[in-house]
Order: sequence, then C-alpha cells, then structure tokens
Amino acid sequence: MTSEPVVAKKGPYVVDVEAGKSYFWCACGLSKNQPFCDGSHEGTGIVPVKWTADETRKKGFCGCKATKGQPMCDGTHKDL
Repeated sequence: MTSEPVVAKKGPYVVDVEAGKSYFWCACGLSKNQPFCDGSHEGTGIVPVKWTADETRKKGFCGCKATKGQPMCDGTHKDL
C-alpha cells in the first residue's frame, strides 16, 4: 500500500470546466487520465478529491499532487 502520491507533472493541468459539473481529481498521481481519476488509486490508500465547478471557465488542477489547496494548483511544484 502506497501512501505517498506520485508527481504526475511539475505544473498545473489547465482544464475547461463546466458550471455545476463534478470532477474527481486524481490525488495519487497514477491515473492515465490526468488530472482526473481513472481508478488507478486502488490499493494505494489514496482517494480522489471531488470538486464541483461553480462557473464555466479554465481552472488549473494540481499536477504534482503536493498542493495545499486540493485540487487546485497553488505553485507548490516550484519547490519540488
């Protein structure tokens, strides 16, 4: 069982999101569908984070999985 996420990308994944739609952010870093969950976390002890868009726009989802503001990028990747 892994309890530390894998860095998928040292930077954000900028995604067009739709108001009212829920997204499941990959917190483990193993998903082939970054930045979203594809079930690859099974057995890691890490679960995806549900996030619902409040407006239609572009958002920067964390790629390094170390953000303090899950699931959005807060620049933590610059310190890795």
